Amino acid sequence: MNYDADLPGHVERVLTRFLRIAGDQIEATEPSFASGVETLTEFVLRGGKRLRPTFAWWAWRGAGGDEADADGVLQAVASLELVQACALIHDDLIDSSDSRRGRPTVHVAFADLHTAQRWSGLPASFGLAVAVVIGDLALAWADDMFGAASLPAAALDRARPVWRAMRTEVLAGQFLDVHMQVTGDTSAEAALRVSRLKTAAYTVERPLHLGAALAGAPGEQVRALREFGRDLGIAFQLRDDLLGVFGDPSVTGKPAGDDLREGKRTLLIALALRQAGAAQADLITTALGNATLSEKEVDEVRATLREVGAVSAVEDRIGELTGTALSALRQANLIEPAESALADLATRATQRTH
Repeated sequence: MNYDADLPGHVERVLTRFLRIAGDQIEATEPSFASGVETLTEFVLRGGKRLRPTFAWWAWRGAGGDEADADGVLQAVASLELVQACALIHDDLIDSSDSRRGRPTVHVAFADLHTAQRWSGLPASFGLAVAVVIGDLALAWADDMFGAASLPAAALDRARPVWRAMRTEVLAGQFLDVHMQVTGDTSAEAALRVSRLKTAAYTVERPLHLGAALAGAPGEQVRALREFGRDLGIAFQLRDDLLGVFGDPSVTGKPAGDDLREGKRTLLIALALRQAGAAQADLITTALGNATLSEKEVDEVRATLREVGAVSAVEDRIGELTGTALSALRQANLIEPAESALADLATRATQRTH
């Protein structure tokens, strides 16, 4: 198909077109909203791996999607990037993150604007409010973009239940993540539930399901794809957890050790606390949620996580999940080159450095 060779580039193209049209429409009646529209547009088009549309596209291709529907499918799967934008903008706000991809987060940027303009009220409150609105705009536009895709009504009808489930699951995962932090739940079971809902479901499993539904895939094929997506998505999140503590800021675009400062109860932390001695556990729990954690203290936690075997345990889990995911992918019996493309994505997603 024409889009296979440079799918991220084509996703970028349809996103650019949609954002321009949608932005022009609201700015024509409410020009004061221009800064919000421009911020969302820049956020979405700034870059990214376009993983979600790519998983959805290859599932549709592999399940024998009709080539005549390619343009409409491209628009439908590209809308997943707007769901991602909503999740990231709100996630940064919830986690009080200062930077994203090496740039100020949306709430920080608007708080800084408030300060520079010497407006009334509290800069932080203004930044918070604007970030909520822009994140909501991203989700609303995701629905608009998906619903406007030029596809047969039957295809969209098959895909809509998947779309609705995905939106709800990512919000449920975000809620569970916040709930874990305030209750101090450091169990491995809770960490895996969050990984499944907050990342695996809307990053891999549901995009695959969405593409398969658009193609009219049979139930057995959908089940195999979802199993592939579930295990791969969790492995993807576990890699992200390691990068959140050990990643190079110049590569990840996030300050080193930010996950520790934000108090994230990941599987890495759960396994470390399960295997740690009293002094080691105290060091880890004291660091979790400490917003002023120094680089030296981050290094001490890193060393402890390695010493108790948590890092190697997570690496082993990533390897196991990747293996079971690839086994499920083979059971899906996809048309080539879809199976090869998804196997390559699996490797890149779980071995990445950012």
